[in-house]
Amino acid sequence: MSDSGVPTPAALRPTAPVAASDPSRFGRVEEDGTVILLAPEGEVVVGQWAAGTPAEGLAFFGRKYDDLVVEIDLITTRISDGRASAEQAQGVLDKVREALAARSFVGDVAALEARCDALAGAIEVEREAAKARKAEQREAAMTTRRALADEAESLTESSSWKATTARYAAIVEEWKAIPRFDRAGEQELWQRISGARSAFDKRRRAHFSEIDGQRKEAVARKRELIEKAEALSTSTDWGRTGKQLRDLMGDWKAAPRASRADEDRLWKRFKAAQDAFYAARTAADEAADEELRANVPAKEALVVEAEALLPVTDLKEAKSALRAVQERWDRAGDLPRGDRDRLERRLKRVEETIRAAEAEEWSANNTTVATDAFTEALARLEDKRAAALARGDAKGAEALEQQIASTRALMGH
Repeated sequence: MSDSGVPTPAALRPTAPVAASDPSRFGRVEEDGTVILLAPEGEVVVGQWAAGTPAEGLAFFGRKYDDLVVEIDLITTRISDGRASAEQAQGVLDKVREALAARSFVGDVAALEARCDALAGAIEVEREAAKARKAEQREAAMTTRRALADEAESLTESSSWKATTARYAAIVEEWKAIPRFDRAGEQELWQRISGARSAFDKRRRAHFSEIDGQRKEAVARKRELIEKAEALSTSTDWGRTGKQLRDLMGDWKAAPRASRADEDRLWKRFKAAQDAFYAARTAADEAADEELRANVPAKEALVVEAEALLPVTDLKEAKSALRAVQERWDRAGDLPRGDRDRLERRLKRVEETIRAAEAEEWSANNTTVATDAFTEALARLEDKRAAALARGDAKGAEALEQQIASTRALMGH
């Protein structure tokens, strides 16, 4: 069976290695050393022997024949096994046929010619098989190249810049590794790959150019914010500057991002400016708190004095005493932050309790006044109704009756 799958004819199959031939069957050596070959066309003088006995001369020319047989059998085996090309086999065949034509050996000319004919047939079969293989390889190569061209075009709109760039490079390497067969067809497919790759590269360059522009804009904007933050870092207008720095932080977050390296470097500068301000403010607050710490005992005493007004037994006296405490509280100065909320909450509880007592007393007093007013109004309405009935004014009496009912309803009667 040949590599192409076509059964090898029996005549073309390699023969088994032959033993040394018997040259005496196909020639002789004359007494004078003339070597005669019994060829199909008759006796042929193939040489002259003077180096030994006639038998030795015949053996020498017989070995020359055997060497040709070995060559032809070996190449026949190799081409059958696929280990030799038709061109290699043809070279050996031409050499053996040239030796046949020269008649420089003693042996079976017809058998050697038959071997040569069989090899010629095997060479023709191999040439056809090689053509078929080449056609298959060509089609496989073109199929692979078309697939690469299709893939290259499918990647043109990709935004996976790094992965796609690497894939295009791999496509080029895969293309180079494919055997070459059809220059025109390959050139057309290569133009598709080259065009797709160029279109992708153009988009990639535009994309990174845009990003580069955005990053430059981001760097410029953040440098501007850093300059503002650094200008504020030495301010002692704590409240106003703190708000300005918070606003700058909002602007920083809203600004476009630079590259990671630039972003880290710029952020360190911006944060350093903030930290300098807040550290100074903290130090100032701590110094101020230390100065105010002397006011704590006085204000703590005032809170204790105010808390002694509870529970409220005499509202007027409690209000007066609380006002006196509040006046002294204001004159006693500010408190450190750690004590301010604690003491102010205690004083506020006293203030709220006294206000609640005042509101309760006011509500009670106003309820009594209102009740007396309603009672007097009801008495007047009843007198008017009696007068209307005495006059015989039934309609007027009825209207007054309705007013009396409404007044009683308001009084809760």
